[in-house]
Amino acid sequence: MTDSLADPLADPHLRYPGHPAAAGTCTGPRDIVILGSTGSIGTQAVDVVLRNPERFRVVALSAAGGRVQLLAEQAHRLGVRAVGVADEAAVPALREALAAEYGVQPLPEILAGPDAATELARFACHSVLNGITGSIGLAPTLAALEAGRVLILANKESLIVGGPLVKAIAEPGQIIPVDSEHSALFQALMGGARAEVRKLIVTASGGPFRGRTKAELAGVTPRDALAHPTWEMGPVITINSATLVNKGLEVIEAHLLYDIPFERIEVVVHPQSAIHSMVEFTDGSTLAQASPPDMRMPIALGLGWPERVPDAAPAFDWSKAMEWEFFPLDENAFPAVSLARHVGSLGGTAPAVFNAANEECVDAFLAGRLAFTGIVDTVAAVVEEHSADKHDAPTAGTSLTLADVLEAERWARTRARECAAQATAEAHV
Repeated sequence: MTDSLADPLADPHLRYPGHPAAAGTCTGPRDIVILGSTGSIGTQAVDVVLRNPERFRVVALSAAGGRVQLLAEQAHRLGVRAVGVADEAAVPALREALAAEYGVQPLPEILAGPDAATELARFACHSVLNGITGSIGLAPTLAALEAGRVLILANKESLIVGGPLVKAIAEPGQIIPVDSEHSALFQALMGGARAEVRKLIVTASGGPFRGRTKAELAGVTPRDALAHPTWEMGPVITINSATLVNKGLEVIEAHLLYDIPFERIEVVVHPQSAIHSMVEFTDGSTLAQASPPDMRMPIALGLGWPERVPDAAPAFDWSKAMEWEFFPLDENAFPAVSLARHVGSLGGTAPAVFNAANEECVDAFLAGRLAFTGIVDTVAAVVEEHSADKHDAPTAGTSLTLADVLEAERWARTRARECAAQATAEAHV
């Protein structure tokens, strides 16, 4: 696995500036920066840290700025040195909330603006947990890697939209994945050599609409789609799970993380979400990673790697009967995975277009401006138009730049909004 971004067999002890121990090994708590600390991943990471103060020490936090009271509480409880918010308008409220928490104690340094998270990603620390949602996490991902930090990656979009950029600077094993599926693959891959891997099997819960036909999905409402049967997540990720766009993104991510061709990455529906993914080896053996659905386990593994954190999350109670089911993916009803394979094969800025167009379509669906089935249909139309317009962006990964990614996203968002509005108008004719 020596060429993989997420390599469970690589030396995990990476140096960083000022570290007191040889080969990056810590003699005390490991210094961590958490980006997106008030979101779902961030709050669970804070919980893991607070329950393991002898192992982890958070030195900086960042958030969008919409939950300043929670951010201030986290900063005080963790004793951080710096806090960042993307929304500069949130600074007065944040300063007031911090003052209420800290009293007469000195307040942490406050960074504000769209580059705050990127600045904190370079902060002196061992690891950076990128829990930001969306492709805005790309710049912090690149900054953390360039600074030599271990990147604990929950922000899959940054890898997907900027794959060639990330691969150009990341050292083997510098990225530890947090997605439950990719954490499972990471763990199962320890069971054999790279040449012995036949297939990666990514499991999907199937979302709230498993078993429905495409025709039956046409009338799905936002309330229906937000009722995920297994996981509690933010609205965008929850809708992505319902359309299976999230699973398509995970297929692209698996390809980039583990350097396995798309034709050797399979998606299987597993409603119980007990087995988080599997690796099939050339001798016919399949290794699966199983645990109750609790994101604190993969978060703790990322924070503590190469060591596990005891009691990070509950284990199965094997004294109770359980049934685990597996079904093939209905790609007619849920075409997002096959579309993602196509997009991943195109490379260049195509994944950025796919992701940005989807985010706009999800917003339109949640606002009642687009049908549920129109999400993936509209994304597919935008991707097709982009791939036909050769001058819009390079397809060769070696020529990709951050400016290319940002421009492709801008174009895709504009075009997706236009297509969604057109689809809505046609539906009302």
